[in-house]
Amino acid sequence: MSLIKFNSGTKEGNITKGFNDVFESMFQDSFMSDRLMSKVPAVNISETEDHYHIEMAAPGLKKEDFKIKLDRNLLTVSVEQRKQNVETNRQYNKREFSYSSFVRSFALPESADDSGIGATYHDGILNISVAKKEEAKQVIREIEIK
Repeated sequence: MSLIKFNSGTKEGNITKGFNDVFESMFQDSFMSDRLMSKVPAVNISETEDHYHIEMAAPGLKKEDFKIKLDRNLLTVSVEQRKQNVETNRQYNKREFSYSSFVRSFALPESADDSGIGATYHDGILNISVAKKEEAKQVIREIEIK
């Protein structure tokens, strides 16, 4: 299915064109698109033989901005960044640099070892590694045929 704009040469067509222009400009405006788009960083979650891995894309932050907390089996990553009003001699036509706070929570499985959690932040990616309990690690062995 595709949407086709109605655009004829009549006065009614010009009115419809005006509506199309208004709605396009409204949804393409950065003010509206900022409100419609999520401010929560994207996450990749993967698993290896002995760890769970969480990668969070959070560029422009410092490692001091993050707080990682574990409450029972709920791992919570939060950031709270305060805006600083720095006065300069520039007159901005448009400012898009702004970061606010966010919280992401992850329910850890029963097989996660809560004493083996580590985190690093490098090149805009927060990497969290959660160790698996020894009994949850996959045992790979060859079965002898008798």
